[in-house]
Amino acid sequence: MTREKIVRMAREAGFTVGPSRDGPDDVWGVGANLERFAAIVAAAEREQIEDEWSMCVQSDLEHGVKSLNEQAAKDWFKNYPEIAKFGAWMAARGQA
Repeated sequence: MTREKIVRMAREAGFTVGPSRDGPDDVWGVGANLERFAAIVAAAEREQIEDEWSMCVQSDLEHGVKSLNEQAAKDWFKNYPEIAKFGAWMAARGQA
């Protein structure tokens, strides 16, 4: 999580964020701000985890479907060689 995103979430929680004399920004707030900040951070983390999980599942599904399609094509050509030859013949005629 970037520093900018953390500062944005702190402001969203009600904290006051301002420049400091000796380095990073100062943050002012009360306990209720801290609870809201924790809830906002937890929600952001959940969303990031869900996004990463969703991308992984989608990728696995795409690879699985591709593998199944390749296997089905091999089986089809093996089980129906005459029809496969006809398809090749039709393709050759289309290129002539």
